[in-house]
Amino acid sequence: MRPLVEVFSKIVEKIKGVDYIDEQTLSEISRELQRSLLKADVPLDLVKSFSESAIKRIREERPPPGIPLKDFLVYVIYQELVKLLGGEAEPDLRLPKRPYVVMLLGVEGSGKTTTAAKIALFYMKRGTRVGLIETDTIRPAAYDQLKQLSEKIGAQFYGEREGKDAVEIARRGLERLKGADLIIIDTAGRHRNEEALLREVKAIYEAVKPDEVVLVVDATVGRQAAAQAEAFMKYVPIHSVAITKMDSTARGGGALAAIAKTGARVKFIGVGEGIDEIEPFSPRKFAARVLGMGDLEALVERIKAVLEEEEVLEEMESGRMDLLTFKKQIDALLKLGPLSKVLELLPGTLASKINEEQIELSQKNLKKWRAILSSMTVEELKDPSILNASRIRRIALGAGVTPKDVKDMLRVYESMRKMTKMLRRQYRLGARNMRIQ
Repeated sequence: MRPLVEVFSKIVEKIKGVDYIDEQTLSEISRELQRSLLKADVPLDLVKSFSESAIKRIREERPPPGIPLKDFLVYVIYQELVKLLGGEAEPDLRLPKRPYVVMLLGVEGSGKTTTAAKIALFYMKRGTRVGLIETDTIRPAAYDQLKQLSEKIGAQFYGEREGKDAVEIARRGLERLKGADLIIIDTAGRHRNEEALLREVKAIYEAVKPDEVVLVVDATVGRQAAAQAEAFMKYVPIHSVAITKMDSTARGGGALAAIAKTGARVKFIGVGEGIDEIEPFSPRKFAARVLGMGDLEALVERIKAVLEEEEVLEEMESGRMDLLTFKKQIDALLKLGPLSKVLELLPGTLASKINEEQIELSQKNLKKWRAILSSMTVEELKDPSILNASRIRRIALGAGVTPKDVKDMLRVYESMRKMTKMLRRQYRLGARNMRIQ
């Protein structure tokens, strides 16, 4: 998603940087929008209708009282982008029946098997019992890959290493996984011109009668995603779409727009390589993030999920700021996911202004400090004053770092501790003044 943010944030910066929006400025913005959408591989007809509709609205509509025209222009672009991506509707994540059977389709290399495990983990985190079935008899590694992923996330698994009949494997898998609430069937990679393989997809569909068919599409194919969807629709109904690798290409915007044009709904997007890096697709939130408005709702949810498990804030407010608290803070930050993903959720263009090198360095430091803190004893974590040269050498050796790395981390901790004390004093002073008044 970051490449898309970089493309569109420049347009938002340009709009916010002008003093007056006249016809010439509108023409320039229209051209910039078209270039950005074409760079994202959005189909040409959609690019044209998008820019024409946005500019026409700016010319004909008046912003609400008190809203500057340039802010209204950004809002109109946001609304048109939401429309381009499929509208306001949010994905339906409910499982109307038990077991709910989902069948995954997709061309080879689309990331289908990994997506099966990602969707499984997404639902397992919400208390759903999930079973995974591997029916790919063409790619030898498919069985091992899904089996290992199933073991990693704790999902049930069925597959046959020596199986030859994909339809029978699917049937037996459904029988074996009857205790699951959600059953996900992974199929072999397909090419839209391989009619024999497409017929096999149809045979599996008719045999197991899945409740939902999900097409998995690689974001790097851009607008070609529509051709893939249309080819599969000739054989089986496509109920929803999952788009992978959205974090690594600007062409993901083209894939989203092309899929929306076919009438299929995008349900999930893959936002990283991690097994938990998948999220429901909301055109509204996605457009906000792409335009640099952020997605504070998603950020708050992620932070709340972490803070429910940690008592970091309570300890800081009470003044108990030792290395144990510092360790909990780092654990909480790491649980939020990669810093690049967290930055994308913030409003403004912060994510685009911080370069990849800085983000990667910060992420490495967090992991390094976590290793250092894990090499300390409970006594050392609770009382950092006992850390002498000998202890620091032992800790560095255990963490695989240098003594200088340990000292650098201790300096950061000391700065945070002093800052926490200062903020606490200011809070108490403010509270006391309020009582006096």
